[in-house]
Amino acid sequence: MRAGLPRDPAQWIALALSLAALLAGAWLLRRGRSPAPPRRPPPPRSGAAPGFAAAAALAALAAAAALISAAYVAVYLRGGPRIIDATSYWLEARAIAAGHLAWPLDEPSASVLGRFLVRRDAAGQGDGAAEVAVLFPPGYPALLALGFLAGAPLAVGPLLAAALAIATYDLAARLAPARPASSGEDAARIPSVPLVAALFSALCAALRYQTADTMSHGLAALCFTVALASTRRALDHACAAAAARAPSPWTGPAGRAAALAGLAAGWLAATRPPSALALAATLLLLVPRSAAEGARGPAPGPPPRPRLGRIAAVMALGALPGLALLAAHQRAATGAFASSQAAYYAVADGPPGCFRYGFGEGIGCLGEHGDFVRHNLAEGYGFLAAAGTTLRRLKLHLVDALNAEPLALLVVVGAAIALRSRRSRALALAPLFQIAAYAPFYFDGNYPGGGARFLADVLPVEHALAAVAVVYVVAAVERARAARVAPGPAPWALLAAALPLAGFAFRAGFDHAALRDREGGLPMFDPAVVARAGVRRGLVFVDTDHGFNLGFHPSAGELAVRRYRGDALDRMAWEALGRPPAYRYRFVIPEGGGLASASIAPLSFDAAPPREAVVEGESLWPPRAQRGAWALPEYASGTCARGGRLLAVHAAAGDAAAAGSDAAAGDAAAAGDAVVRVGLPARWLRGARIRPRVAASGDGAGEVRLIVDGALLHVWRVEPAPPGTPGAPLTCVELPPRPIPERAAEIELELARWKAARGAAAAGAVGAAAPQENRVRREIEGLFALDAVAIAGGNSVDQ
Repeated sequence: MRAGLPRDPAQWIALALSLAALLAGAWLLRRGRSPAPPRRPPPPRSGAAPGFAAAAALAALAAAAALISAAYVAVYLRGGPRIIDATSYWLEARAIAAGHLAWPLDEPSASVLGRFLVRRDAAGQGDGAAEVAVLFPPGYPALLALGFLAGAPLAVGPLLAAALAIATYDLAARLAPARPASSGEDAARIPSVPLVAALFSALCAALRYQTADTMSHGLAALCFTVALASTRRALDHACAAAAARAPSPWTGPAGRAAALAGLAAGWLAATRPPSALALAATLLLLVPRSAAEGARGPAPGPPPRPRLGRIAAVMALGALPGLALLAAHQRAATGAFASSQAAYYAVADGPPGCFRYGFGEGIGCLGEHGDFVRHNLAEGYGFLAAAGTTLRRLKLHLVDALNAEPLALLVVVGAAIALRSRRSRALALAPLFQIAAYAPFYFDGNYPGGGARFLADVLPVEHALAAVAVVYVVAAVERARAARVAPGPAPWALLAAALPLAGFAFRAGFDHAALRDREGGLPMFDPAVVARAGVRRGLVFVDTDHGFNLGFHPSAGELAVRRYRGDALDRMAWEALGRPPAYRYRFVIPEGGGLASASIAPLSFDAAPPREAVVEGESLWPPRAQRGAWALPEYASGTCARGGRLLAVHAAAGDAAAAGSDAAAGDAAAAGDAVVRVGLPARWLRGARIRPRVAASGDGAGEVRLIVDGALLHVWRVEPAPPGTPGAPLTCVELPPRPIPERAAEIELELARWKAARGAAAAGAVGAAAPQENRVRREIEGLFALDAVAIAGGNSVDQ
């Protein structure tokens, strides 16, 4: 935890504003002393529109939220999306703006594919029929696409910030109680609670980040808030109509509010599906209770009940656009109505089945979250691991609502007050439902500045609860000093504003400074750098996943962006685009940290293709398919591996043991149960001779199979190291060359990992001696990897 005296200019500004608000509030309190309090008007009825003063204050708070988020883009993000998730949403939104949920996969595919991109193949059609999509749900990218169409994508976040302040006001006005309920009856809502909630929303640093970077949580928070408040509004109208025994048409106020609630709920499902589960649980708590809220009308007889079935039907219809968008994206990304995220992790990470929503053994992906999984999930994702992950989220979330951990107590106090009111109980329980909805997901998702981002979707609810606590304390003070104090709401609002401002100055500001300075402190692709270099057309190679996501355009015009691989794939990409002028975008982070440097320089290729070209094994990640195994690019500096990197194949421990005993007996089919399949650029390999180069150590052994147009063409066997050398250093083996048919349309290599019988026996012995250690182990010992593929002859794109 970082805390202390301010160090950053923004922290000093927050401290100055906090002191100013504190002094102004104290002055107004002192000035407001009088012998007797003036008569106060009664609180407005539920759901009444704010007066002119309140509306002006709300507009000012919404504008402040938008301006602070816009300033966050410039000061903390330094002009563009920063973390990998944000850059992926950026790419997905740009594709949707161009009319693509998934777009055709260009050749060579390895120059385009990478992290968080899921490939969908048309069986037997080769690379030309494949498509690629970003794995994230499409709700937020669809909104961000409107920003791209308007030419200002980074303006979407500040607009969301303004909308969040307004929605938070509405939520508090609809659901927050004024004071603790007594005798089992709800108290009238205090008018100042919604404004204090909107004030907290505008000053929340976590929301300023979530509505500055291109992350989905700002929209998810808005959808959650609008759905909850609009449902309450629909129920209020329905109850009022029932009490008056008046008709409630589908297009009446209740129907319109229900349709808006359904639209927000459906769009939340298309944005953050687990958060939609939390919202559904909250609504299930809210709606049935409203069946008992139908006020007794003037006519005799039992109290009329609101027509909840009609409200539910309208909400369901309103949810259809969001659900349809989600289904369309999943089908475009996977070819079926399946999870695009699960499809991505099934081929890009491991062990098999590591990315699951739930509990059990084998959960936790070692590629994307390796350090986290090894440290926290050694025994699988059971009760203790889930509790630890949830507690880590909660620990970081304490700072999110009001910028400092101690101020989170206001949310707890507000929840305790709200629980005592039937009307507000759903407001108090919504954060608990959100916590429970993400408990089955193994990764905590925390990072400085972003906070516990999986819980950020209920920050508006927490701001309403904190406002309830503040106004409750104010009411208690006013009652205690009623004989000589009648300050009005203004001084208390100023004092309330001083709290999150001071929290940012002394606590949260340090986290946001860490976010600003991470990973070089700049976006990893800046079009201004390209423009300053005078590059208007051609091919730009980038080194990072972040840079590719920011620069690539599915419908690129004169300037194309591809991944720099440092091998023959770069020349192939250059040839595929017609040999345009080529450049390399360099993003260099100093070894000791600090601000990165970005530059662009020409990149030249020889006019004639080389006699022998090389494709590095790690360039072929992510694979086409995995079965009982997974492959990851890994560093092997100081070994025989070309360039110090290779594509390592890992076999799941259970599959490896079974496959190993059979493979030692020559059963290749059994060995194939631990297989990784990678693709090669067929257009350039037709008529060529390829020579795989593999690396192995210890018990690492297996087969390399050449698959052409779905048929097995050749098998290379790689034997394990001799007995007695379990710690043998890495050995690289050049396999004999094999020709590729002239008419090949699809060329793949299957990397089958297996283990010698002695290794399987040893594994069994270990399991007998130490069953707990054997249960924890995720992979077999030794190394089996594809180092490179050498290509002699073949076709250039011209031929």
